Amino acid sequence: MCGITGYIGYRDAYPIIINGLQRLEYRGYDSAGIVLYDGNDIVLSKTKGKVSDLLEKAAKEISPKGNLGIGHTRWATHGVPNDVNSHPHTSQSGNLVIVHNGIIENYDTLKKELINRGYSFKSDTDTEVLINLIEEVQKENDVKLGKAVQIALNQVIGAYAIAVFDKNKPDEIVVARLGSPIAIGIGKDKKEFFVASDASPFIEYTKEAIYLEDEEMAIIRVGKKVKIRKIHDDSLVDASVQKLQMNLEQIEKGGYEHFMLKEIYEQPRAITDTYRGRLLREDGIIKMMGVEDNMKKFLNADRIIIVACGTSWHAGLVAEYIFEDLARIPVEVEYASEFRYRNPVITENDIIIAISQSGETADTLAAIKLAKSRGAFVFGVCNVVGSSIARETHAGAYTHAGPEIGVASTKAFTTQITVLSLIALRLARAKGTVSSSDYRYYLQELELIPEKVKMALTSDDHIKKISEIYKDATNFLYLGRGYNFPVALEGALKLKEISYIHAEGYPAAEMKHGPIALIDENMPIVVIATSKGHYEKVVSNIQEIKSRSGQIIAVVTEGDVQVKEIADHVIEIPETNEGFTPLLTTIPLQLLSYHIAVMRNCNVDQPRNLAKSVTVE
Repeated sequence: MCGITGYIGYRDAYPIIINGLQRLEYRGYDSAGIVLYDGNDIVLSKTKGKVSDLLEKAAKEISPKGNLGIGHTRWATHGVPNDVNSHPHTSQSGNLVIVHNGIIENYDTLKKELINRGYSFKSDTDTEVLINLIEEVQKENDVKLGKAVQIALNQVIGAYAIAVFDKNKPDEIVVARLGSPIAIGIGKDKKEFFVASDASPFIEYTKEAIYLEDEEMAIIRVGKKVKIRKIHDDSLVDASVQKLQMNLEQIEKGGYEHFMLKEIYEQPRAITDTYRGRLLREDGIIKMMGVEDNMKKFLNADRIIIVACGTSWHAGLVAEYIFEDLARIPVEVEYASEFRYRNPVITENDIIIAISQSGETADTLAAIKLAKSRGAFVFGVCNVVGSSIARETHAGAYTHAGPEIGVASTKAFTTQITVLSLIALRLARAKGTVSSSDYRYYLQELELIPEKVKMALTSDDHIKKISEIYKDATNFLYLGRGYNFPVALEGALKLKEISYIHAEGYPAAEMKHGPIALIDENMPIVVIATSKGHYEKVVSNIQEIKSRSGQIIAVVTEGDVQVKEIADHVIEIPETNEGFTPLLTTIPLQLLSYHIAVMRNCNVDQPRNLAKSVTVE
């Protein structure tokens, strides 16, 4: 939920950390801060606002010298966004410095104990409590920083990723994680090391990284091998060095005004990358090792339970239609945040599919652990190689969408549906629930989707004109049926997220059970009315709306005649089979929300109160 970055080595740390914070700002942008060791003492600057505000303030407050430093961009949990609550935080003596992502749930109890021992606090954060706890442990036990961090973390309840250093020992950084990601970039010959919430801040410096697992900590010293230990039992852990796949070009805007728009336009390539090597149409084969190696489990499953949050949950709803329609396997779709806190009935014959773009979503990770404790087989679908969900699940599949920086998810949604469609088709073929001819037709249609997405993107200018008409609306209603009901939910979510217009998605047939009372001449209604899937029923719903003066924006199949005569605005998409229509119908809805948000002067890539990866409850 927050972004951590750090450096220790032979270069000036300041530009590396600032650049890293700019790349991590999608994780949190309530406040930002940086601390350096300049060879004599620590120098610190932090502020409410964005990294650009930090740059302006730091230029007046500190000298950007030093080869050791850590930085932070915050999404507030404990304490309102202000200068004092911003990270980094120092201990009472001023010797220790920390940046922290996560929540310390027992911070209040710890804080009261520390106050009794003579500590005072400047901020309202749980993080300042943690750094003072580490200092108290260090003094009381006369131990080095690494051991003090370990002992302190064993007294902590909650989630965290932290980076800590001691100004009296400026040759090391201590990092640790539980529930929040942390990566260590390894420079050439171990002469420098990088620390970050993900690899994007250091991708131009090294392609080698270590991703800490939960309940692990690392002591990083220049010129030495990274030493990793288990926090709870002090056992040593062999460091697994991974080769990074992303490149610098992927995380830059590439000439687009916003990351979101870039990522909308990247979807043809992202979908192709997701099925490349898996969809072998000429051979009539879908090849996915995570599925092949566990085929018996899938074929013998009593049901599939999909757990996810937000946009990933909507992708799961689409998958419910796909799996039940093609593979004839019962599917339930659960909000991970609810699933983890009730007492769900899970058996060894259930398969859990966990979906998350980042692979770090806290509620989804907790749901995975619950399912595993009940004996279920857990399959992960995520985008980030080496992420927590990728490591925590029994098997899985990556989406290969590439880095998604915009907070409002776009290409993650379509690539998740692509992966889930591939799985459903592979299982359908194995079970014999689709004929050979239908199976080959599906493969052919899925292979054509990237080109059809490109065609859907050509409506951008038309959608921009529609957006101009409705940018000042206060409410929107989104309607869809069958496979496109989840797309209606996703379209409404996109508009809410980035334009701050209230919007609701509904099954079109449910309109008469309440929402129809809202319809008047001031209510824009987005209706997904493709030629495949209950078309005549949706047309009837549109007529009911028009009879009440509602303003209709319809997404229709190319060549449609009937809806064009009724709707106020029509956006065409290419024809495909019903099961793949969500991959196309979602495109105009993404563009509609994007243009409306831009016209309302909203921060498209960093909408208020949201963060890209929800790594805390």
